[in-house]
Amino acid sequence: MTRDFASRFTAVTFFAAAAMLWLGWMVMPVHLGTFFQPEDFAKVNAHLHLWIWTYRVHLFGMIVAVIALVALGSQLVGSPARVVAWPGIAVAAGGLFVGAVGAAFYYHHGAWGAQQMEGKSPDEIQRFVEALRIDTEYITCLVRFSRVFSGLGLVLLGWALAGWRILPRWIGVLAALIGLAAIAVTMGLPDDLSLYMPIFHVLAFWLAAMGAVIFRHGLRLGD
Repeated sequence: MTRDFASRFTAVTFFAAAAMLWLGWMVMPVHLGTFFQPEDFAKVNAHLHLWIWTYRVHLFGMIVAVIALVALGSQLVGSPARVVAWPGIAVAAGGLFVGAVGAAFYYHHGAWGAQQMEGKSPDEIQRFVEALRIDTEYITCLVRFSRVFSGLGLVLLGWALAGWRILPRWIGVLAALIGLAAIAVTMGLPDDLSLYMPIFHVLAFWLAAMGAVIFRHGLRLGD
């Protein structure tokens, strides 16, 4: 098992991704649903600065997760596992980037709407919500596909991690199971983004576990 600066950097980025992604969401004072509701803006405005900063932390957690995955992939140059791991990392990273775009839509319109709708009448707020409906329909599609793509990438990455024993087999199997669950829930159930939340919590655990295992044991990079 290899333990050096590269493996320590990879471990730290996995830790950071898990902390930012999960804590940002858990501390966030208001969680928006799939579609904006008239009462959302007053709730956000009541905790505006905390909401903005926790949402930023959550959103950047997705990007730090990409950094962690790429850092992991960069160490597999000499391993035959790269043939499976690199496509998985590329697809998962693409899914995370798309998910960040979707999160940015909710972040921007939540904060902007809270400021714009302050002091407005219920009818004005309702019209504003209705005007967001079409754009939100498109964004929900992006978010769903981001979860499917990330899930597919995790299946491939999990196969590589477990099949070549780069890390303990259980962590690769867990990655593959998370990926399969993400695909099944997103494609098999109704268009309700909240149904993904149990998978989100397990994904955050997996990111933290990756950091812990890599930091403690390093990576097995031989054949």
